[in-house]
Amino acid sequence: MKVVNNLTHSVDGLGILKGRAAYTDDLADKNSLIVKVLRSPHAYAKIVKIDSEEALKLPGIEMVLTHKDFSRVPFTRAGQGYPEPSPHDKFVLDEYVRYVGDEVLAVVGSDLAVCEEALALIKVEYELLEPVLDFEKAIDHKSIIHPEPEAHEMFPIGFEPLRNIAASYHMHVGDVEKTLSECDVVIEETFFTQAQAHVMLEPHTVNARMDYQERLVIYNSTQTPYHMRRIISQGLNIPLSKIRVIKPRVGGGFGGKQGIHGEMLVAYVTYKTGKAAKMVYTRKEVFESSYTRHPMKMKVTLGADKSGVLKAIDFHCLSDTGAYGEHALTVFMVVGSKVLPLYNKVDSVRFYGDVVYTNHTPAGAYRGYGAIQGNFALESAVDMLCVKLGMNPIEFRQLNMMKETETSPIFEIMGEGTAGTAMIMETCKLEECVEKGMKLIDWNDKYPSKDMGNKIKSVGMAIAMQGSGIPYIDMGSATIKLNDDGFYNLLVGATDIGQGSDTVLAQIAAEVLMTTMDKIVIYSSDTDLTPFDCGAYASSTTYVSGNAVFKAANDMLEAILVEARRILKSKEVEFDGVLFTNELGETISLIDLSNEITYSEDQKQLSVTSSYVGHKSPPPFMAGFIEIDIDKETGEVDIVNYVSVVDCGTTINPKLAEGQVDGGIVQGLGMAMFENVQYSKKGALISNSLMTYKIPTRVDINNLTTVFVDSYEESGPFGAKSVGEIGIDTPPAALANAVYNALGIRIKTLPITAEKILLAIKAKERN
Repeated sequence: MKVVNNLTHSVDGLGILKGRAAYTDDLADKNSLIVKVLRSPHAYAKIVKIDSEEALKLPGIEMVLTHKDFSRVPFTRAGQGYPEPSPHDKFVLDEYVRYVGDEVLAVVGSDLAVCEEALALIKVEYELLEPVLDFEKAIDHKSIIHPEPEAHEMFPIGFEPLRNIAASYHMHVGDVEKTLSECDVVIEETFFTQAQAHVMLEPHTVNARMDYQERLVIYNSTQTPYHMRRIISQGLNIPLSKIRVIKPRVGGGFGGKQGIHGEMLVAYVTYKTGKAAKMVYTRKEVFESSYTRHPMKMKVTLGADKSGVLKAIDFHCLSDTGAYGEHALTVFMVVGSKVLPLYNKVDSVRFYGDVVYTNHTPAGAYRGYGAIQGNFALESAVDMLCVKLGMNPIEFRQLNMMKETETSPIFEIMGEGTAGTAMIMETCKLEECVEKGMKLIDWNDKYPSKDMGNKIKSVGMAIAMQGSGIPYIDMGSATIKLNDDGFYNLLVGATDIGQGSDTVLAQIAAEVLMTTMDKIVIYSSDTDLTPFDCGAYASSTTYVSGNAVFKAANDMLEAILVEARRILKSKEVEFDGVLFTNELGETISLIDLSNEITYSEDQKQLSVTSSYVGHKSPPPFMAGFIEIDIDKETGEVDIVNYVSVVDCGTTINPKLAEGQVDGGIVQGLGMAMFENVQYSKKGALISNSLMTYKIPTRVDINNLTTVFVDSYEESGPFGAKSVGEIGIDTPPAALANAVYNALGIRIKTLPITAEKILLAIKAKERN
């Protein structure tokens, strides 16, 4: 291969470095009205009265919008396939506010200063209600967070709003209780994971204008432009044909931009007034009023025989979706479906639990999407089981983990299989990942720990799997057009959110068409001009959208050959990407051919569109190894090295793939030991700025070692699987296991801070 699996520079890197206008706010009309939201100071309240009289007197204030200005149309903000598996429990504005930071009203003015002045003049009278702030007490709490009769599910997801349950799920294979009763060794442990903020560099941003055809044009920093168009149409009762959504360059998303944040209000203002409008979240609003990761409580029971064969997994999960139910069911299911199949030889497995409403900042999509929470619990529990068995944790995993050509009944039960049969792991290089990782981290020399005086060195590890898109549900499409002078336009609805998908998809097209990257001009994503794509989520772009590009490029290649055979008057033509040659040795270049079909007597435009829906979701696999030094006196942890060995099939762009894994590792380490979400007793988010919410930077992590094993997934474009999420999953469990290996203490609640370690050391000394 000449383009795929080779060092290729990003198609947009140089322009971004030069500061070209590319991001959503760069493209806003300079005369845009500013939309600013007044946000609730209370965790749960009913709005009794709004007095905006003084605000409306200010010069420059266009309007004040309240819940009385909008029809009561419930929708879900989650950018997911339709029908959405999230409850429709949100209104543009509502008479109830359900968390500190929820929308009370919006002011619209000529500039930011007058909007902020207007907000200060508005008086709101509230009836305070008792908030639900402990998700373990949410079910059947006397306060019902969603009493409104309009809230509904689109199909059964276990939605019981009068019990504060947004979704519930139960699956099992075999008889768990019976199997556990027959096991030689059983452990039962409970783990907690916290909320986590996305902290993408670009905040949530949207602007809108009416075009000359009286259509609403929305520029939106989004991962899912087609889903956004549908949700806005439903929520505002605007015909879909009257809405155009354009995704410019996105400054990071990580799942946080897979939902609606401000778009409804901006779209409404522009559609109602005919004037351009925009909204840019402050960093405080991003923290308080967008999405977090779902906090979870997970009780894991494992049973094994004395030889170390894992026989049973019982996994109960309670998930906190916050004030609204976006992604409630699907994140919950991924806790099981992308984690439990790792140990596929069990006789019995059960996964069940509930997703509950609380009066906290809503949870939503976040890279790892439930798998990171489930992985922390299961991979920590596995090491704890190994201690009880007296068994090396790597040997245990090598005995029990998924291997190539094997399958798991969990895939079939949880909807991951194809046509009702379990999915066969045609590519699973997990064994090689573990073996290579052991060597790179020098496991045998450092496990379990080494005393170095004031500090103790240790290692820990975890294995993980993810997925490649959502089979039978999400689609990607691509259009390729041949232009005069022999270059191509590649039009994709796939959304580049900084991960480099524009580059990767262009590489796939270039490889098939045997051309160079400068001959592929890619454009993404515009609901008027590019074909449908589900968007950037579920690790789908390279596999799903990439397969669509692969198909379209092959269709274009055949269309070109048809024209070449016609022009060269031959039944057989060879093509090397530049020249067409017939059996007589006569040639025509691609440039001349494209010019001839564009300008000759038989003029035509060569253009093809192809779509792809996956019938399976081949998982990438990974083994993650961490080396740490712990200060015995302070409990402080230094990350010396993190080794990631990944099976993601063919790496279309090795450098971008490495960046994706490294970025995921850093975010995973952030959740593992840095990022500590804190609320006041009344439900106000305290950690709502970069001064109070610490994320890891490059100086916090000494070394990242990322390597890829040789793998080829037959169903993927040029053998590729996904790589976008797999990196984030292993750090929490690997760190918890390393801390135990160093000190003999087990931290089961994230984040693993120096304070928790020191308190555990002191407690151990007292005992």
